[in-house]
Amino acid sequence: MLALNNTKPLILGISGASGLIYAVRALKFLLEADYQIELVASKSTYMVWQAEQNIRMPIEPIQQEQFWRQQAGVEGVGKLRCHPWGDVGANIASGSFRTLGMIVLPCSMSTVAKLAAGLSSDLLERAADVQLKEGRKLVIVPRETPFSLIHLRNLTTLAEAGARVVPAIPAWYHKPQTIEDIVDFVVARVLDQLEIDCIPIQRWQG
Repeated sequence: MLALNNTKPLILGISGASGLIYAVRALKFLLEADYQIELVASKSTYMVWQAEQNIRMPIEPIQQEQFWRQQAGVEGVGKLRCHPWGDVGANIASGSFRTLGMIVLPCSMSTVAKLAAGLSSDLLERAADVQLKEGRKLVIVPRETPFSLIHLRNLTTLAEAGARVVPAIPAWYHKPQTIEDIVDFVVARVLDQLEIDCIPIQRWQG
């Protein structure tokens, strides 16, 4: 499938929630579709990689780019630039830097709370805040269960501010056979919010 619009960069924010496979699969398909990705992983993401996969994620941007490409199994296609989580002076921290929007995948409840309160303590949060203030598309993919009342109120606040909330909830009508089938369906629905169609999934036909 061809990408509909990959002339402007897309920001991929990765927070310290369980389920990094969602970010890896999204990155795989976006790079293969020749999108330009500006990636920022929160400080907690480093700990999640260590805890879930016993893998140490590099801090230095060039090494981190190689790391993410290796995880996604994509070399030599698309454009990927990684940003340190503390670099609040990066291009994606400014509203004058034009983008297609931003996806936070997966999104922790801590990140949800900070975004709902308008706090920007790192580059991921600042970049997301910029998307909201500029009226651009921000897609939040919370990966938590169950939701507390506080979680629900924070998510409602973000939805009222213009964000799209897409919980990591798979469907089953496409008869998934592998974990990747389940993950890819969720990622495809996330990208649908940005009118990006680059994942070959079976859609409901009625």
